[in-house]
Amino acid sequence: MDETPRSSNGDRGDLDRDDKTRWGDRFRWVFWRRLPFGGLAGALVFFCLSLTPSLLPRVALLQGAVAGITMVIGYGLGSAVSSLIRKIIKREPSTDVKRIAWWVLVAATVILVPLFLYLGGRWQDQVRGLMEMEEQAVWQWGTILVVSLVVAGLILIISRIIRGLARVLVRFIDRFVPRVVAVVVGVVVTFVVVVGLVQGFVLDPLMDGLNSTFGVVNDGTSEGIEQPTNRERSGSPDSLVPWESLGVKGRDFIGSGPTVEEIEDFNGREAGRPIRVYVGLKSADTVAERVDLAMQELDRTGAWERDVLAVFTTTGTGWVDARAADPLEYMHNADTALVALQYSYLPSWISFLVDIDKAAEAGREMIQAVHERWSQLPAESRPKLLLFGESLGSFGTESAFAGIDDLIASTDGALLVGPVFQNEIHSQVTSSREQDSPFWLPVYEAGHNLRFAVSPADLSQPDTEWSPSRIVYLQNASDPITYWTTDLVWRSPEWLDEPRGPDVSEDMFWVPVITFWQTAADMAFSTGVPAGHGHVYGADPVDAWAAIYTPPGWTEADNRRLRDIIGHEK
Repeated sequence: MDETPRSSNGDRGDLDRDDKTRWGDRFRWVFWRRLPFGGLAGALVFFCLSLTPSLLPRVALLQGAVAGITMVIGYGLGSAVSSLIRKIIKREPSTDVKRIAWWVLVAATVILVPLFLYLGGRWQDQVRGLMEMEEQAVWQWGTILVVSLVVAGLILIISRIIRGLARVLVRFIDRFVPRVVAVVVGVVVTFVVVVGLVQGFVLDPLMDGLNSTFGVVNDGTSEGIEQPTNRERSGSPDSLVPWESLGVKGRDFIGSGPTVEEIEDFNGREAGRPIRVYVGLKSADTVAERVDLAMQELDRTGAWERDVLAVFTTTGTGWVDARAADPLEYMHNADTALVALQYSYLPSWISFLVDIDKAAEAGREMIQAVHERWSQLPAESRPKLLLFGESLGSFGTESAFAGIDDLIASTDGALLVGPVFQNEIHSQVTSSREQDSPFWLPVYEAGHNLRFAVSPADLSQPDTEWSPSRIVYLQNASDPITYWTTDLVWRSPEWLDEPRGPDVSEDMFWVPVITFWQTAADMAFSTGVPAGHGHVYGADPVDAWAAIYTPPGWTEADNRRLRDIIGHEK
């Protein structure tokens, strides 16, 4: 009787141990499966290449994340190449050859990793020097290896879990259908499940959270911004647009700008009140209704009687760059009317992914409505019609026109800053540039109507006479927002051809896939550099507006004074 319980407990214990062993084997496949030689070799090569210079300097955490992702890409490619070679040769190398290969890989890792970490630090400091930034501390580059290994490890574990799911499905389906069909169905089902899980548990909640977060931010009011009392501003007591509906960026635009006293002090003569019209996302339910409300505001404020009427297509959050808006009011002694329309409250990089059609629609509808009314006014007395768009706003501005000829014929001038790669007109004129002009500073049709500028001095080149309607693109040679494209995965970009832009490293070179990821990562840091580099344009709109529509009696001294004022604005 004493032996029965022991036997029963022993059997149960054996079963428990077997279950644990089976589960251990399954998790061992995920966490402890041996890493293949080809995969590790590919990861090493790609890690080293990820440290080569790109358009902008990167902080250690960002560089580590880029390196980790790049390592996994290299690991996958290396594994695939290794597998292909084995299938072609159809025989395994000898044990001695394998042993030597592994020792070579270990030696290469020991030598190349610290070497490229050192070189990477020097390359980053070189790029920082081109942008007049301080050198990065040496200890920060020591964190790159740790961060990259953590990121690569997490991605590798997730990919193995997904691969394991696919294998389980294939084995199950294989019981009922031929192997080829089972593999296809298993892979497709796995893909659908993973995409569904990411969509349902990651993307949707993330977007809901972002919408909620930025929706709350949109309802706020920046410090120092107060509701205007003068009728020339939207959101005032006389306005058709409630102050509360403008959104935080709309209230910033309406509640800021140079005062009448500041404008008079700059020009030395009496000035009126500049007009600023803004319609927020919550001011009306549809784009058409918001455009109609903006038109009513232009009528109410007498905007059609001003010397300058400028339509600003906003960025994703509804932001209007004060360094582009304020110069017009100073230059033209407040005889101006500026109008802008909000289409989203998400940051531009998110709006670019989810709201790009809204940017196009808002820009197109607002500009076309203004142009239709403006074109009906007597040509000798109507205001100069100017357009402005920055980043995603430049895309929205371009969307109102069929091409560059339409843009030139329909306006008196336009300033487009930091265009994105989706800008069709920008891409067309760049592709049609004169052959001896570089990609980053193209010359189009001798610069009669359209000019590109990296620095203000470029606006006077080429040495030809400007036509009345003038279009200016400001684009820094190191702006990843402008130069990141999907074809960087497989093709070397023209902006790396010689001669290069003044702040682009001579040591930067194109590598398939890697340059794509590097430039994409640069976009996250594109505004973290001094003016004149990356996606920061500082006071350069002053020179651009002066070239597009020069005020009477405007001098270089006036230009310098205004640059100094605008350069100190946030």
